[in-house]
Amino acid sequence: MKRRQDLLGRTLLSAPLAAAGLYLLSLAPACAQPVQGIYIGGEGGATFNQDQRVRSSPMFPTGRDRWRTGGTGIGSLGYGLGNGFRVEVEGDYRSMAYEKFISSAVSSKAGGRRQTYGVMANAFFDMDVGRPWIFPYFGAGIGYGWTNMRTSVTAPGNQFRQGIGGTFGNFAYQGMFGLSFPSPWVVGLSLTAEYRFWTMLGPQSHHAVSIGTVGADQTKAYSLATGNRDTKTDFNHSLMLGLRYEFNPAPPPPPPPEEATPAAPAPQATRSYLIFFDWDRATLTDKARSIVSTAAQASTHTSLTRIVVSGYTDNSSAFPGQKRGAEYNMALSIRRANAVKAELMRDGVPGATIDVHGYGQADPLVHTGPNTREPQNRRVEILLR
Repeated sequence: MKRRQDLLGRTLLSAPLAAAGLYLLSLAPACAQPVQGIYIGGEGGATFNQDQRVRSSPMFPTGRDRWRTGGTGIGSLGYGLGNGFRVEVEGDYRSMAYEKFISSAVSSKAGGRRQTYGVMANAFFDMDVGRPWIFPYFGAGIGYGWTNMRTSVTAPGNQFRQGIGGTFGNFAYQGMFGLSFPSPWVVGLSLTAEYRFWTMLGPQSHHAVSIGTVGADQTKAYSLATGNRDTKTDFNHSLMLGLRYEFNPAPPPPPPPEEATPAAPAPQATRSYLIFFDWDRATLTDKARSIVSTAAQASTHTSLTRIVVSGYTDNSSAFPGQKRGAEYNMALSIRRANAVKAELMRDGVPGATIDVHGYGQADPLVHTGPNTREPQNRRVEILLR
């Protein structure tokens, strides 16, 4: 039996979810706002109770009532505050058939039906998850409910026969969780898929008449007994689909203004500065330091990506005509470039923005014969890019 109930529960759960999935597939882009103003709603679906405990009685056997899956319908009138919160009043109805009375004292058959109805005051919060086609919500409610019983229990022979009837009322409360899907075709209309837990305070007492040889969990002389039959643990679960209509839906928000594309900045012309050195030297003269300072100040007023410092020598060398002479000039050009970088950093230029290169006696400003001391070729070039 438990396996059958688990299967039934899974079937009931999958039905509204499948319907909601089909609805989502058909949705066009929609735009919805939190519910505001007056709305009405209606829902219907499947409902099932957990086994109810039949409380110990001096006249009747104890046990558990088991109910078949039934149907439920709910109508509501509410008001949305426009900030995600809404309140409503609902009327609800549930009906289910009596499946069996489970007791160690008697093996019996059951028949009849129970119906519950009530009025609840609910509060909800609609969550905006950033998708205009789905809004999860949750809520809770309190109210008053009534349970009407018209059931019977029959055991073989003269063991036990019982009829249960009457209406019992008490306070009730519930919790809800659901999903709403705004319709793209009718403004203000939404499809809802909802789970609801509902319970009435107990014990619930209904009038009962029994006849037979089974009494309070023991054999007795064949006789008639009348009194109240009390039940507890009235825990009800419902899965429903419904519609909700807002009479004054919020207008969709205006589209965000298009940001003007900023005009691309005009490319900055490359600026260069030349620093000259004495022969076979990598030290800066006072004039060279003044030029480096000017370049450093210019770099703070320019949109820079890099500062390139390139060192050079003339083609003269302490080792003319030898490979060692070209290597010496390459190292000298790098020392000159590093000297300028160090001066730039002392003038406040971040070292991470400076690229240093050495080119030796390549790329002269003035072309000369071999082994010629040319002052304009002994230089470092600063490029601001």
